[in-house]
Amino acid sequence: MAPKEYSKRLGNISDQQLQMALHRFDMGDLIHAEPISFGLFGQNLFVTSTKGELVLRGVPHYDWQFPTEKFFVEQLHMVTKAPVPYPYLYETSTDIFGWSFVLMPRMRGLQIADNKIVSSLTWQDRQGIARALANMLAEVQRLSWDYAGKYDSTTGKVQPLEQDYREWIVKRIRELILIAHNANGNTPTSDLKWAESIIANASHVLHTPYQPCVVLEDYKEANTVVERTEDSWRVSGIFDLMTAHFGDGEADLSRQVGTYLRENPSLADEFVQTYIQGKPIQFGFIERQKLYMLYDSIVIWAFWQEHAGGLPEDKTLTFEQWATPFITYWEKFKNTQT
Repeated sequence: MAPKEYSKRLGNISDQQLQMALHRFDMGDLIHAEPISFGLFGQNLFVTSTKGELVLRGVPHYDWQFPTEKFFVEQLHMVTKAPVPYPYLYETSTDIFGWSFVLMPRMRGLQIADNKIVSSLTWQDRQGIARALANMLAEVQRLSWDYAGKYDSTTGKVQPLEQDYREWIVKRIRELILIAHNANGNTPTSDLKWAESIIANASHVLHTPYQPCVVLEDYKEANTVVERTEDSWRVSGIFDLMTAHFGDGEADLSRQVGTYLRENPSLADEFVQTYIQGKPIQFGFIERQKLYMLYDSIVIWAFWQEHAGGLPEDKTLTFEQWATPFITYWEKFKNTQT
């Protein structure tokens, strides 16, 4: 059979190459492969062999992507009950495809990144999934560390950050907002001043003690699969761990909250309220959440300004106009912090 293009990123792949990849890890004989119709970058491909259903992941963004994912998959598998794609079989050689690749188990469950699946769910289903995501985030955060840091693929160790985690967040906000500012006119100087006001409002709670734990940074419905149980929902798989590191677990609320706020704020409420029922919030939570939401927003904003000249849905908005609802959302929890 002639090579087939499963995605633009992966390019043309032959059945012979897929079979060679399977044999590299003794994963049986190829039955078939199929493209994945959702996802932003097209790195993944569903592969079925005589030994089961797998995902092939290729063309890494960076040389550290797959080693980092492997490290966190293995840590989460050992320490928590979080359902991660273990074993994460990483092949460093580029002799088969021209790039390194991963084979990992295909996680069973409904993929919420698929709009067809989302449209089939009831409102009660969506609320139940939001609660399941919050409960799973708390489970993921059982993976703690002695210090904030990032996995270093060259040493195979977690390298401590050179500064306090929350100060590092501030640094990254300033770096990214300058990138967006220099990309086009959608991030005017007034946006930089607005961001600095949020940073200033959080300055007095940046050094509140906390236990560093894993921060996935891209924890959201689209990077999970879910299953219905007898009386509720559960997260049955978590993946895409490239951005995982150790820091303040509070920061991992932002990505999913922002996603829910763009869809329906009451889902964000369900997610946050379930999370804080199991992990009571501390003094300064609101100010820090505004800071973390500012960071998550500028990560997304700077990407689209650099690569597409603005947000796909509206290229006329400034950063402050777009991000303000995400920041102000957290004010509703003022009466819940101790």
